[in-house]
Amino acid sequence: MESIAKIFNRQKQFFKSGITQNVDFRIEMLKKLDAAILKWSEQLYDALYKDLHKSKKEAYLTEISIVLSELKLHLKNVKKWSKDRPVASPISIFPSKSRIVYEPLGTSLIVAPWNYPVHLLLHPLIAAISSGCTAILKSSPYTPHVDSVLCNMIADAFNEEYIAMVSGGREVNSFLFSLRFDLVFLTGSPHLGKVAMQECAKNLVPVVLELGGKSPAIISEKADLKIAAKRLAWAKTMNAGQTCVAPDYLLIPKSMKEDFVKYYNQAISLMYGADMYESKHYCRLVSDKAFDRVQSYLNQGNILSGGNYNNENLYIEATILEVNDVTQAVMQEEIFGPILALLTYENLADAVAFIQEREKPLALYFFGDSKEADYVLKNTSSGSACINDALIQLANHNLPFGGVGNSGMGRYHGYESFLTFSNKRSLIVSKKSFDLPFRYMPYKFFNMIKRIL
Repeated sequence: MESIAKIFNRQKQFFKSGITQNVDFRIEMLKKLDAAILKWSEQLYDALYKDLHKSKKEAYLTEISIVLSELKLHLKNVKKWSKDRPVASPISIFPSKSRIVYEPLGTSLIVAPWNYPVHLLLHPLIAAISSGCTAILKSSPYTPHVDSVLCNMIADAFNEEYIAMVSGGREVNSFLFSLRFDLVFLTGSPHLGKVAMQECAKNLVPVVLELGGKSPAIISEKADLKIAAKRLAWAKTMNAGQTCVAPDYLLIPKSMKEDFVKYYNQAISLMYGADMYESKHYCRLVSDKAFDRVQSYLNQGNILSGGNYNNENLYIEATILEVNDVTQAVMQEEIFGPILALLTYENLADAVAFIQEREKPLALYFFGDSKEADYVLKNTSSGSACINDALIQLANHNLPFGGVGNSGMGRYHGYESFLTFSNKRSLIVSKKSFDLPFRYMPYKFFNMIKRIL
């Protein structure tokens, strides 16, 4: 704790020096991060396999490539984003001019989860560097190999008075949340988000919370069932379902249930082969605790497909679980694993009502025609949504990403990331040589002023 406090204070002083205000400095640091990722990529791939059984190809697609793409975007645009933006001024303040100045918030804390430990730590770090902030990084102890490599990579690339990484469990988190950062950016569970927000409120520290929840998928009678099953199977089994925007449960007409299960299983076989356990592309649960929680859901419904597991290897097969009792834990908690909970509905209005009665999710997926899609979107709320697809909203850095309500607050990705770590400072510049007398007491020409205003 003493070491963390020293780093925090040094970063505060470094920020006050004004070095990070220089856009050329930020560009240089973004390039250093880019070079560091390339230098340490093989070690990161190895660590991701050890911690999550994540193949090199999946690690590149879901971790490294996303970060490199975001870096490229910021390097291309940070000079433009950082420029003052003139805005119109009302005649009442003539001849003063107005503009918005983008200034860095200051010293930031970035707390990342274990499910995408590289992507979800470095993605917001790019924003911190781009906007001119300093940053203390904190990854999850559940992915120790990745944590170790990232600590070494950050220490090798940056001075800790500018960018530093610390390790530890809940005690370290609590201590970090007690410090007076200028911004806390946290990706994690709603429970951790509440803990962070409660602690940060004591110092009025602003927070960005990228959380999760039970993201629903709806299939209507007008959907292309084979395509829907294929895309949901891909989205649900990516990283063994340990994705914050993975489809958590499915609402489907009863008449389509059997065909959906058939097409879903066909898609799984095409992606992972006849035996998922043997596939080099299928991940494992992150820990014994996570395995026990997800495995316990298998007893809370009727298994329509899958259901096999191996506790020694933290393996759980892709499973479709028909749920009859929505009060069970499988429908009260975010599954965060390869089990797709399935419920049937009579008409689309019933499916929408079911979603409305629950917390607002991080994502919503609908498969059907455009008229039905409009109805679903107008009568539900979510952080993001896909029509006739799933998960791919993360691939467009022009779309802001974030939650709503219980699934989080704040947005990032692309330009939104830069804005999140910046203060949009309002600025008025007035001339000394011109002074309108009617704004001063005793307000001469008041009736004329009223007409102007």
